[in-house]
Amino acid sequence: MVKPKVLEPLSADLEPAESNLAWFCVRSQLKHEHIAAANLRQLADTEVFNPRIRFKRATRRGPVWVTESLFPNYLFARFDWRTSLRLIHHTGGVAGIVHFGSRWPTIPDVAIAELRSAIGEQELRIIDSALDVGQEVRISGGAFDGLEGVVTRVIPGRQRVAVLLDFLGRQATVEVKADHLVKLNASPGLR
Repeated sequence: MVKPKVLEPLSADLEPAESNLAWFCVRSQLKHEHIAAANLRQLADTEVFNPRIRFKRATRRGPVWVTESLFPNYLFARFDWRTSLRLIHHTGGVAGIVHFGSRWPTIPDVAIAELRSAIGEQELRIIDSALDVGQEVRISGGAFDGLEGVVTRVIPGRQRVAVLLDFLGRQATVEVKADHLVKLNASPGLR
């Protein structure tokens, strides 16, 4: 007779005396992290953490603010794996729960607490778009769309920025609307 496999979490911190609540990494369907999070939040005894970031992205029509998951296609859910594993797995927007064979790794509470403190209560972190002198930027929109340069001066009263461009084999300084610039190679400052 074949013995059935027993599903167990990888973490040793789950003891029978506890309620077996633990954080797990949940894989969502492509670009459906927010849908999976909303559906999981409707389940009893399930806590969800879906960290996201908001930033400016360059487009042909100029920079636009976008919101994306901090971990694309993944979010975190805290639940009792013994009673809720199948329910979580079949929730709308969920593609599966990260596992290795018959083992489901848990995420320490401390790791989730650190992420929460860095991201904030709203589960959204806004990446600062303030420009500094010396900052490398890409122009998004207008006559210079797609060109890259270096900020030489910020003109706050007029909401414009002087940018040094290498254009047609020579360097030229141009003034551009501040909202037409997107930072390059920045270590993002957070608001």
